[in-house]
Amino acid sequence: MTVNPGGPAVPGTGWPGDPATAATPVAIDAAGVAALAASAGTLPELAARQSVCRACPRLVGWREHVASVRRRSFQNEPYWGRPVPGWGADRPGVLIVGLAPAAHGGNRTGRIFTGDRSGDVLFESLWRCGFAEKPTSVAADDGQRLRGARMLAAVRCAPPDNKPSIAERDTCEPWLTAELDQVSEHVRAIVCLGGFAWQAAWRGLAKAGHHVPRPRPAFGHGAQAMLGGLLVLGCYHPSQQNTFTGRVTGPMLDAIFERARSHAGL
Repeated sequence: MTVNPGGPAVPGTGWPGDPATAATPVAIDAAGVAALAASAGTLPELAARQSVCRACPRLVGWREHVASVRRRSFQNEPYWGRPVPGWGADRPGVLIVGLAPAAHGGNRTGRIFTGDRSGDVLFESLWRCGFAEKPTSVAADDGQRLRGARMLAAVRCAPPDNKPSIAERDTCEPWLTAELDQVSEHVRAIVCLGGFAWQAAWRGLAKAGHHVPRPRPAFGHGAQAMLGGLLVLGCYHPSQQNTFTGRVTGPMLDAIFERARSHAGL
């Protein structure tokens, strides 16, 4: 594996699970994102293009700065430092949507909700509910896999203070829309982790051609809405703040994922 000591992983040089190569086309602006997302013929090709996007200068600068400076506890570890693509089953019955990669979680490991406290709580629940191979997700080469589910972020790059701008959300949206479109034949339930993911999912569903209700359903833990046979579920984000304060607990997550699993017939 080739690791840049002062920056992100180089595409196609051995990072575990890297979907991209040196030949993968790179989006450098919003128009490029829209064009490359729409023309990706397969899910692996879409993931590869997602993983090398450079359309948002602020996000590119931040994710690569983090990958260069690194947290003290991870100084001796390589950082992914690139957009984090969708991950999991190619034919998922359940889609799990988050906000964005964590600076020292997904931005470090290259896999969403992997290597941070949010992922610790989330994957324990996914394992209990039969969606994950094991209860931990710590690195891209740890042997973890998702069963019947796919996981993605509404914004693919780690944002400063975990707060992407509206413009960054909109620029990234075609990646979400294209992924929704590519798996829509199989998905029967969508779990949205947090209000940002809830809103992004509804926007993506509308742009993917679904007739979404107006006004859009309000977010809340356990909120649910049906689009034909598709169940959309709201779930509080398993952030460190939410889990430490008890706003969201393991049993609360389990109830959401069991509801999604039952509806999807998994």
